Amino acid sequence: MSALAAITGFAQAAEKPSNPIYDAGLAKKLGANDMGMRNYVLAILKTGPKDAEIKGDERTRAFQGHFENMNRLSDHGKLTVAGPFGKNDKAFRGLWIFAVATVEEAQRLAETDPTVKAGIFVVDYVPWFGSASLMATPEIHKKIAKTNP
Repeated sequence: MSALAAITGFAQAAEKPSNPIYDAGLAKKLGANDMGMRNYVLAILKTGPKDAEIKGDERTRAFQGHFENMNRLSDHGKLTVAGPFGKNDKAFRGLWIFAVATVEEAQRLAETDPTVKAGIFVVDYVPWFGSASLMATPEIHKKIAKTNP
């Protein structure tokens, strides 16, 4: 086998086959790159300095606004996944996955939340590169949730 044939054969063998069920329209809608991935920012909500101070109607209003804000951000395609953590020793209370490219944009979005404004929660941010399929989660969730807080 000549060196050229060996190199050509290796190059052909190294190529990955294309995905036979690839949906270019869906990939574009979800913001996927060629590997089906995109940028996000994980926002970890932790117990804030005023958590114990805010009680009664003020706390109820803050959490009502918290859920309304998450629904609004989800409806605008900015919040893909959200939910509380179970009991833990890290003061972690919940997770938001924002469909944004920068921590600064995630911070601006988090600061619209009444529980963050009130100091019930503080937020840590981590850039993350994950599957663009998460962008479909909010629509799927609407179809499987019997109730909505």
